[in-house]
Amino acid sequence: MDGCLDLSGPSLFKAGMPRTLSSSNTVTPESLSPPPAQPPDGEQAGQPLLEGAPSSASLDTLIQQLVPTADYYPEKAYIFTFLLSSRLFIEPHELLARVCHLCIEQQQLDKPVLDKAQVRKFGPKLLQLLSEWTETFPRDFQEESAMGHLTDVVGRIAPCDEAYRKRMHQLLQALHQKLAALGRGPDGLLGSDSPIAYRTKPPASIHRELLGICSDPYTLAQQLTHVELERLRHIGPEEFVQAFVNKDSLASTKPCFGDKPSNLEAYVKWFNRLCYLVATEICMPAKKKQRAQVIEFFIDVARECFNIGNFNSLMAIISGMNMSPVSRLRKTWAKVKTAKFFILEHQMDPTGNFCNYRTALRGAAHRSLTAHSSCEKIVIPFFSLLIKDIYFLNEGCANRLPNGHVNFEKFLELAKQVGEFITWKQVECPFEQDPSIIHYLHTAPIFSEDGLYLASYESESPENQTEKERWKALRSSILGKT
Repeated sequence: MDGCLDLSGPSLFKAGMPRTLSSSNTVTPESLSPPPAQPPDGEQAGQPLLEGAPSSASLDTLIQQLVPTADYYPEKAYIFTFLLSSRLFIEPHELLARVCHLCIEQQQLDKPVLDKAQVRKFGPKLLQLLSEWTETFPRDFQEESAMGHLTDVVGRIAPCDEAYRKRMHQLLQALHQKLAALGRGPDGLLGSDSPIAYRTKPPASIHRELLGICSDPYTLAQQLTHVELERLRHIGPEEFVQAFVNKDSLASTKPCFGDKPSNLEAYVKWFNRLCYLVATEICMPAKKKQRAQVIEFFIDVARECFNIGNFNSLMAIISGMNMSPVSRLRKTWAKVKTAKFFILEHQMDPTGNFCNYRTALRGAAHRSLTAHSSCEKIVIPFFSLLIKDIYFLNEGCANRLPNGHVNFEKFLELAKQVGEFITWKQVECPFEQDPSIIHYLHTAPIFSEDGLYLASYESESPENQTEKERWKALRSSILGKT
């Protein structure tokens, strides 16, 4: 995944001038350093984290526990946890086939004459399970075979009660709508992500500076929140597992999924685009007073993002201002009132595994749970750090124990993290959308790293021999000058 963040360094921010950040760094699991191992609050290692759920069990046992009967229905937390993690061991359509087969076998749904009284006790539970599955993991039903298993098992109980047929019709209708919405994906939300090279006379479109479109920091923070929530909605919980999926030695000979987690990548690309957009907007003005004004504007936008609970945009803005072409503009920064900026940097300081940010995130999460207004419900986490946490949870614990059992305790913790994210992404944005600002955020041209450096050098002359040589090389390669 292309990006401009590196979370592996000892410190992102320092006092004084902004920390320099190279856009050649990338957000990838390999570039991250693990968080300190901490057991969940109030839980003992080796103890079940969900009442009735084992710490470990065979895959067959876990599948059996997912299957409802006339007198049993699995806990909702178990359903989510197992459906989320099971794809590490078995493909979803194969799991659905196993579940449907067990239902048919246990309830004797293949008999010519059914026990209608028994089916009426079992039927609502089966439909509830299928409803939860299709609602939370609709992509599991993209294959035709999955739809076949779904209609087959419900078709066997439908003669016992007409309500089952109607419920099935509603379920399929909702599923098709979800799949259609997911099929549209987030790709259409962005214009070209490719940065452009710097030109001495930028095209007219570049002259449409952001402050000319939106001069109110709070309004821009609201519109950034719109973009964040819109993009988050496309990310399915299963993508967090599939992003780090490895072949299971006890399962099939091939990984369960070969496709890239495109929605995760698209979201990281949005983060990186926002970083570059911030840097481009700062480097474009010819006069340092104007550049300082843009910097102070983005500081205010970042502060409003923090207040809203939009930590991902906050971090992107800070990262953009910390890119080397921006941080080297010493004369510009000398005109900036940086006190608010340093406070924001402190909040997102990576020291202690981002302890300040994590405290702020917990505060926003608590506010969301006790919200008195829709605005207070918003929690948009720093996404790359969320991926980092999930990655190291996955890497730090084995999927299977030495006896071959599935390490279900690990997946309960994974489900807790992913489940919290799913709750946050379902919040409806309460702010009125401004199409012109949204369009600008998606389509405004952004400079490449070289373009940013060249703009920076032309704004404030190189200060040392290294910068002078780089400036000369850039002018030669980009502008065709000697």
